[in-house]
Amino acid sequence: MSDKKIRDIFMEGAISPQFIAESIEKHRTKTNIGGHSIFLGQVRADSINDRLVVAIEYTTYKEMALEKMHQIREDIFSKYNLTCMHVHHSLGKVAAGEICLFVFTSAPHRKAAIDGCEEVVERLKAELPVWGKEILNDAGHQWKVNI
Repeated sequence: MSDKKIRDIFMEGAISPQFIAESIEKHRTKTNIGGHSIFLGQVRADSINDRLVVAIEYTTYKEMALEKMHQIREDIFSKYNLTCMHVHHSLGKVAAGEICLFVFTSAPHRKAAIDGCEEVVERLKAELPVWGKEILNDAGHQWKVNI
């Protein structure tokens, strides 16, 4: 692993549209970028046995998750010609309809940005130790299964 600083990707609560817009805006001065790819994960109001998911409460073992994210980041940068990558994941309660994951990759050419973004999302879902407790409309809950 490189000596680069491990970035904290976690933020409390939902990721706001303003935060996403500001992140995109900051890239207009980077004229070596030819393409961006963005993935936004949103909490679904799933129906489970006639009960509705109204929110997800995300938790993590932060130190382990940040080390894993750093490893994923290094792997993706060594595989794709990316200019930059930004990952933000919610912790705490996020209501149905709100954004809980924001992945933003940039590259000189679109294919690297798109492929890199897709692989980051797939690896986060498979490898990042983040757990979601689905909060149901009847005050019950269940642990979310990533699919």
